[in-house]
Amino acid sequence: MKLIKARVQNYRSIKDTGEFEIEKLKTIFVGPNEAGKTVLLRALQQLNKPEGIDGFDIIRDYPRSLYNDITTGKVDAKEIEIVRGYFELDEEDKELVPEEYKDCTYVLYRKLNNGGVHWLSNAPNQKTYKDLSKDLSRLINHIDKQFEQEDDFDAEKKPSIKLKLITDEFADSTRFTKENTIDLIKKLEEIYPLIDEENEKEEDRYSRIIEIIKFNDKQNEILTLLRNRIPVFVLFNNYFKVKPSIHLEHLAERIERQLLEDDKFYDYGNICLLKLLGFEARELANIGNTTSPDKDDLGALKNYRDTLDSRGYQLNAASVRLTKEIKSIWNPNPDRPEAEKIRISADGQYLKVVVEDEIGVEIELDQRSEGFQWIVSFFVVFFAEAMDKHKNAILLLDEPGMSLHGLKQRDFRETLSRLSKTNQTIYTTHSPFLVGSNELDLVRVVELKNREEGTKVHTTITSSDPAGLLPLQEALGYDLAQSLFTQTKNLILEGLTDYWYVEATSALLREDKVVNLDSKIALVFANSAGKVVYYATILHAHKLKIAALLDSDAAGDQAAKQENLVHTLGNKNILRTKDFCTNVAKPEIEDLLRETLIKIVKSEYSKDCKAISDSQPTRPIIDIFVQEVPRFSKYKLAKAFLKWCKDNDSSKLTSEERDYWIGLIEKINKALK
Repeated sequence: MKLIKARVQNYRSIKDTGEFEIEKLKTIFVGPNEAGKTVLLRALQQLNKPEGIDGFDIIRDYPRSLYNDITTGKVDAKEIEIVRGYFELDEEDKELVPEEYKDCTYVLYRKLNNGGVHWLSNAPNQKTYKDLSKDLSRLINHIDKQFEQEDDFDAEKKPSIKLKLITDEFADSTRFTKENTIDLIKKLEEIYPLIDEENEKEEDRYSRIIEIIKFNDKQNEILTLLRNRIPVFVLFNNYFKVKPSIHLEHLAERIERQLLEDDKFYDYGNICLLKLLGFEARELANIGNTTSPDKDDLGALKNYRDTLDSRGYQLNAASVRLTKEIKSIWNPNPDRPEAEKIRISADGQYLKVVVEDEIGVEIELDQRSEGFQWIVSFFVVFFAEAMDKHKNAILLLDEPGMSLHGLKQRDFRETLSRLSKTNQTIYTTHSPFLVGSNELDLVRVVELKNREEGTKVHTTITSSDPAGLLPLQEALGYDLAQSLFTQTKNLILEGLTDYWYVEATSALLREDKVVNLDSKIALVFANSAGKVVYYATILHAHKLKIAALLDSDAAGDQAAKQENLVHTLGNKNILRTKDFCTNVAKPEIEDLLRETLIKIVKSEYSKDCKAISDSQPTRPIIDIFVQEVPRFSKYKLAKAFLKWCKDNDSSKLTSEERDYWIGLIEKINKALK
């Protein structure tokens, strides 16, 4: 299953985040310090935490400003919802449930007392007494008539009288449960022989009644099945470090004496390492304390050797597994394929983690860089907490890779994308290197305006605190800086949304081999039509090929007439949207996708603008949206289009839209050939 939506309430700094969407692969939380990002991850983990992780603590986790409501009995902990998750069934889940449940959403929420409630959304409604009351009444009338035909008929023992004693306990709205239907089913089974066996109508009615009564049991079985298939939520914190040398006897004593709370972060990575190896600390400590038996005791010698061999094989298997994963991230020099091997070995009371270089020299883990230690610790905790469920685990990463160099973080971002294909990943970050410029639709901004309102999660890129958007601004700035002067061919666009439309639509057409935008063309957005000339001037000074795409609105017209821009590019390289969309008076780039965007607006805003658009075909579609759609946002529309592109191909565009974009892309390629 995939987590597709969540909501957190009544937890530490969070009063109510509101519902926010989770991407199916990777979701990124950004926001300033103290906004509540870490708290958000901790709450999400409680949906299905790994074994050994503490649940909610009423004293420490309920918002302090509201705690008096608990002590005075105004609210009950078992009624307070903390975190709710909405899960979409994947193909494997769908194979296990009946057809009518394949499109349902599994909903689970956790309460402050760590209890849980779950149900199915978009599933058949649970059955109530009202669903069978009419059929039951008709069946009883039939049975009473059969009963009255018997020779020893006693009016006071009519089936309807006995059954009424049971059904009087039900209201129309009463839902059937296994507990409240025991007597009802038993009584129906007792009177079943009275049904005329030649009356197929009443036989079918009886079967239908029993099916309705047991329907909810079937749904509850499906709920239990899906509950057991929820992914485990693995939270990795930067404090969870694997130590290079572990004294097993000391660790075993701390575990046995329950002293870990005094220094939980120190021991957590080590405990995860032992869990990954399949050993208890005491077990390894006892092996270390064992002396070699007498040489003449062959049986004892064999057992001793087998114990040491088993330990060695398990340590070696874990070493190989960690080495394989770390190599895929750390990207050692391809000319040195044997570099960066992890070795886990046991020597007496010490469990050691070392790194072997290409010539066989072993170096303790703590002598490697902080970044490398972080990578090793990350995989140890991940594999240990997820265990056999790791392929279906959801990764929650709190500020991952902060000790990595910026370029290493950029590489690690690709690793996170790789991991997210098998493990849905949610992480927080302040780093621009962990947010790609093509990943802005994956970002959720976490904000804490004031303590009274609490932490909020924005599904659009908006924040009243500029610090919340800083990583995104830096990511865009870095990407822009990298794109400038590196490509010979450059297409300058007015803004970010124009960039998204061109990038996404050209990708759709390229994948379906309709038309191919030259891959050597860099797309550069200038943030406004008025700034296009500045970018063109700078790029022209470096003797690069340049073209610009401008809307045909007032701002685009003004920019296109700037003398410097015309001098720099020439009229042929100033492309206008009106050259490709001729039936709209002053078309913007959105008019090249007019019909598709109308459908998207209907889905996103529940507002159908089709009739207005058809009646005013020359009016720019953005003008219509602005006037007709409450709280309309060009940014939100572009973001929704990116989502649409992930689930559709170019055949879903109208033929007119395809023609517009084929013409535009061919003109761009020709201008920059």
